[in-house]
Parts: sequence; C-alpha cells; structure tokens
Amino acid sequence: MQRFHRRAVVATAIVSPAVPALAQATAPAAVVEGFHAALLDTMRNARLLGPRGRERRLRPAMQAAFDLPAMTRIAVGPPWTGLAEDERQALVSAFSDWVVATYANRFDGYAGESFATVGESALQSGDRLVRTQLLRPNDAPVQLNYLLRGGEGRWRVVDIYLAGTISELASRRAEFTTLLRDGGAERLAAELRRRTAALLGGG
Repeated sequence: MQRFHRRAVVATAIVSPAVPALAQATAPAAVVEGFHAALLDTMRNARLLGPRGRERRLRPAMQAAFDLPAMTRIAVGPPWTGLAEDERQALVSAFSDWVVATYANRFDGYAGESFATVGESALQSGDRLVRTQLLRPNDAPVQLNYLLRGGEGRWRVVDIYLAGTISELASRRAEFTTLLRDGGAERLAAELRRRTAALLGGG
C-alpha cells in the first residue's frame, strides 16, 4: 500500500456498528459511501484509539467490505497459480492483517476532511468503478477510484486507484514477486507479518 499523505484516505473501513448495513448494500456507490462515513468517524477518534484500537475497529469492517482473498491474488499476480492451497491461505491471512494494520497506522487524525462521490461506471468486465474525491481544507482534492466486483449480488472492493489511476495492488506486485522468488510463500508471508508488527508496535 503506497503511503502518500498521512491524512489521505484510501478506501479503508467502517466502524463496527455499520458493518451489517454495509454488507447488505447492493449499489457499489453505497458501499463506498458507507466506507467514507465510517472512516471519518474512525479518523475523528484516531488518537484516542491508538494504532491497535484503530486496527480492532477497522478489521471487521474491512473483512465485510473488501474481498481480501481477491486482493491477495491480484497483488501476488501470476505466481498465485503455482502455490499450494495452504500457501495461499497463509498469504491471504498475512496480507489481510497487513492491509488492516496499514490503514490503522495511516489514519492517525482528522483535519476537517470530507468525501464526495463523483460518479460510477460499469466496466466491460462486469466490475464497477466508483469515482470519488477526498476534499481537504486549504488543499487540492485527491481523486480516489474504487474497483468493486460483485458476487451473488454483493459488491466488494478489490482495488483502489490513487490519483485516479495508480493501482495500490499492482504497485506491490514486483516486490511480492521478488520475495516469492527468493523464499517462496513462506518468505512473503513472514515479511508481511513483520511489517504488520512494526506498524502496530506503537499502539
């Protein structure tokens, strides 16, 4: 996950009470707007919660709203097909923990930010792209596009595009491929666990 501005928002999570409503949302834009409303609440309470408190609050929401196994496959790329099932499961677990910890570490305060949904597009693949802006007082808006994939009538985020076009997951693929080549799935999972511990260590 690329880090840009500490207060910049990259589709993170909703607070626990909102999870059932999000899980039932059918429109992709509604899923994203649910994220935004709850993310702001998390940011407002960020300092009181601390990194581990934010991690605990974000985890159930991200598990409900993000397709974390699909995101793991996208980030790993072609090597995924050559992994054993137990290796895949270990990577999904380590990657999911790291994603949540990254957001818990990143969103450490609130300075009057708000969100606006700009539009929604249907892609030829059947996915949906929800275009949004992070509005920041005294600074230029940040464009954030969310790629959502539907399964059994349920839309979930599978990628986030910073500045509208930069895929968070694709940006990690070369690095992950190198780790897999050097030490296999065990090496990549261990590195993700190390990063997770470092991100939450201050909480």
